[in-house]
Amino acid sequence: MADAAGLSRLPDLTPRAGMPLGARVPRLVATDLDGTLLRSDGTASQRTGRVLRAVQAAGIRIVLVTARPPRWLDALVSIVGDGGVAICGNGAFVYHVPTREVLSHKGIGPGQVAAIVADLRREIPGVTFAAERASGFGMEEGYLDLHPMPPDAVRGPIEGLTGESVGKLLGRHPTLSETEFLDAVERVVGERGIVAYSGAGGLAEISAPGVTKATALATWCTDLGIDAADVWAFGDMPNDLPMFTWAGTAFAVRGAHPDVLAAADHVIPGNDEDGVAVTLEAMLDGLH
Repeated sequence: MADAAGLSRLPDLTPRAGMPLGARVPRLVATDLDGTLLRSDGTASQRTGRVLRAVQAAGIRIVLVTARPPRWLDALVSIVGDGGVAICGNGAFVYHVPTREVLSHKGIGPGQVAAIVADLRREIPGVTFAAERASGFGMEEGYLDLHPMPPDAVRGPIEGLTGESVGKLLGRHPTLSETEFLDAVERVVGERGIVAYSGAGGLAEISAPGVTKATALATWCTDLGIDAADVWAFGDMPNDLPMFTWAGTAFAVRGAHPDVLAAADHVIPGNDEDGVAVTLEAMLDGLH
């Protein structure tokens, strides 16, 4: 349920001095991480942490909405926001960071994963797979991951790692260009899943039908009693587009993907310039 006491401290939802033209004071701020809130080295600046705390102190909720799997949120517990909960895996997981607990997940069932994998192997020879699951990460030999593997990662043919639903089925190809590969994956998967692109070097991220950042965020906000019109969304990559369409006000950081820039209501300074923090500071100045 929403924190009625916190929300009651907000003023009328009307534009304020220092705020982006046409924007209204948010009741919830939803922000992507990599390329948006975090700097290019993957860290949150002291300024960003300070501003996020000030936003919450003003009675405005913060939720991180990211393509990252739950295991990549643990180091960011200090900025995760109200209640320590983040929406991860492009909407597949709701994760309580302080206790490292997956509260809920929506995944692709084992049978459907097997069918998708078989079709992709047949149509795109050489593709390799990994899986983000509620129980952890699994990958097959030959899958090239650009990040250090967790010590508890399970290794083996992907067909043997999917006895449970998969929040994100990940695919890579050693020789196809990024565009060729993603287009081919999307064509083969069809309506059996959503193929998202978060800017991670040719990685195809496949979620269950209907699972996006927007659907997970909408559910979260409904539980809090917050309307879409009262949400500010920040992002930089195509996987943020559903969230941009749903939220009342959308902000793209400078240097974002062209489709994201085109969909945004406002363009703000880049992630290495603390653009999210700059924007939220202006909003807080308007409140005062």
